[in-house]
Amino acid sequence: MTLRTPSRQTLVPQVIEQLRTQVATGEWPVGSRIPTEPDLVAALGVGRNTVREAVRALVHAGVLECRQGSGTYVTAAHELTGVVARRLAAAEVAEAVEVRRAFEVEAARLAAVRRTPADLEKMDTLLARREQLWRDGDAAAFVATDADLHVAIVAAAHNAMLAELYASFGGALRASLSQQIGETLTPDKYVAHDDLVEAIRAADPDRAARAAGAFLEAA
Repeated sequence: MTLRTPSRQTLVPQVIEQLRTQVATGEWPVGSRIPTEPDLVAALGVGRNTVREAVRALVHAGVLECRQGSGTYVTAAHELTGVVARRLAAAEVAEAVEVRRAFEVEAARLAAVRRTPADLEKMDTLLARREQLWRDGDAAAFVATDADLHVAIVAAAHNAMLAELYASFGGALRASLSQQIGETLTPDKYVAHDDLVEAIRAADPDRAARAAGAFLEAA
């Protein structure tokens, strides 16, 4: 992690870009603590003020978070995630559902046309796990697996831009689902996803789109 002979005018932007790369490539995964300021200064070969300014910019963008007495942590994979998460946190529930519908209905339609055997296997695994966790009454694990299933369906659409945009509010989606489900799984909160997965398996885009839209109507 060494900068290439930066000029004074481009020093901070280069440091920001280097830090952003560490996050985007997964070297600093979401939830992890980044190196300390002295370590960054030594690794980058720049001054403390430059490092502080670069970190401050990424904190403002929602990628990093400074926690008093603990350090600086990665909170999002890129700026878009932070922006979307903040926007969804302030949005009305109905607006958030409409955004999900815009992504997930089209993703289901595309997945029905483009899914691979590997995509179907992953969806089947997650669907089975989702059902087992519901029976077990494990609300937190159920929410995480439910979100993973939706991510897998979007991935099966094989549209890189759609997948990236959907990932940008993955954290906010999980938070929204956690709030909606609560700490206890009750029958009134259950929404079956079998028809959605089966429609994708059957390569029926219209049925898949209807299934995705139907459970979002109930969200």
